[in-house]
Amino acid sequence: MAAERLVVIGGDAAGMSAASQARRLKGPDELAITAFERGHFTSYSACGIPYWVGGDVEHRDDLIARTPEEHRARGIDLRTRTEVTEIDVAGQRVRTLDQDSGETSWTGFDKLVIATGARPVRPALPGMDAPGVHGVQTLDDGQALLDTLDRAKGRRAVVVGAGYIGVEMAEAMLNHGFEVTVLNRGRQPMATLDPDMGRLVHEAMDGLGITTVNGAAVTAIRTGADGRVSAVETDGASYPADVVVLGIGVEPETTLARAVGLPLGPHGGLLTDLSMRVAGHDNIWAGGDCVEVLDLVAGRTRHIALGTHANKHGQIIGSNVGGGYGTFPGVVGTAVSKVCDLEIARTGLREKDARAVGLRFVTATIESTGRAGYYPGARPMTVKMLAEYRTGRLLGVQIVGREGAAKRVDAAAVALTARMTVEQITSLDLGYAPPFSPVWDPVLVAARKTVTALREAGTA
Repeated sequence: MAAERLVVIGGDAAGMSAASQARRLKGPDELAITAFERGHFTSYSACGIPYWVGGDVEHRDDLIARTPEEHRARGIDLRTRTEVTEIDVAGQRVRTLDQDSGETSWTGFDKLVIATGARPVRPALPGMDAPGVHGVQTLDDGQALLDTLDRAKGRRAVVVGAGYIGVEMAEAMLNHGFEVTVLNRGRQPMATLDPDMGRLVHEAMDGLGITTVNGAAVTAIRTGADGRVSAVETDGASYPADVVVLGIGVEPETTLARAVGLPLGPHGGLLTDLSMRVAGHDNIWAGGDCVEVLDLVAGRTRHIALGTHANKHGQIIGSNVGGGYGTFPGVVGTAVSKVCDLEIARTGLREKDARAVGLRFVTATIESTGRAGYYPGARPMTVKMLAEYRTGRLLGVQIVGREGAAKRVDAAAVALTARMTVEQITSLDLGYAPPFSPVWDPVLVAARKTVTALREAGTA
């Protein structure tokens, strides 16, 4: 009996996790696995690129978990520099383009995994493709940016966007000795936070010497006589630049899926069931940054591009393809980041998210420290908590602070997943010792204040 044929489109976290897990469960005689990756690298940490560019990670290869050669040694026919250009759903085959030779060919499949990732948002503005303008999505992108930094004649960097990638790249540019300006369309940096918490990030960035301009919509990239970037234009000003980094965000890369009518959600990502099987297609799975997932708090699908989810999706897909069983129930929207020594974290819903799904809520914000106040090195942190009106169910938590602040969000993420009330959270048995926490952990202090806010609102 001939082996089943599994084709994987995409050689990073979701795709190669799926291929590797399927190979663990079934040998080459049962399952032939072919994976296509249009780039040079596989199984690498895209989330680590800002830290490599910034010098915290010394070598590019430190970000690579498994090389193409290692995948091939495990019985996976991995073809790099090979782009899938078309999916024939009815014919169960994909068309590929060898980017080096230019040759095209068809490869048949019995089962297909789509793990095409996400693409950086790159507005169609004048000068956006000029030399010196960089996105940061792949290892090749990171290397191209480093090459530009090495040969830049001036030391002025403009970062467009103030989300996770924007603030991380601002730090990276600062580490390279550049004068950094961040242009942000929103009211405050980090739109994944409420504006009052984003303001804390803005103040900290100013203190680090990073100029943040809010309400700044970029209209064009201006170039000099040499054709390279020279300035970034907005409606009201021009900002000189020797290098421009785009940190505007990403969107699902679903061009192939859209072309053949696979189901997409409101954010443009593929829709799957709990087993990560594409809705309406028994032999097609999808995972990683190209899919939408269920938000367990809001009850709606959303697009979240994170390596944690992509690896979980891949494991689940590989198990299901390989004859096992697994499900991905959804997310609560947990994310952490930093800019220099400022830590930023959030989980659950922001105020506008809660309003968008028709939830009534109360909020509470507290200031505390990461250690006992008398213990050396105690640093401030601010915690904001949202709870549902009447029920008291936790809806979201945001944290901005110094050392020890960000990972406290994990306790809130567990509480959200368990659908705990803030009253229940106040009784959690969290770890305490003066070097690690005040006697009342900041998350517990925020929960206590939120309970008070509920009582004052007449709901508890």
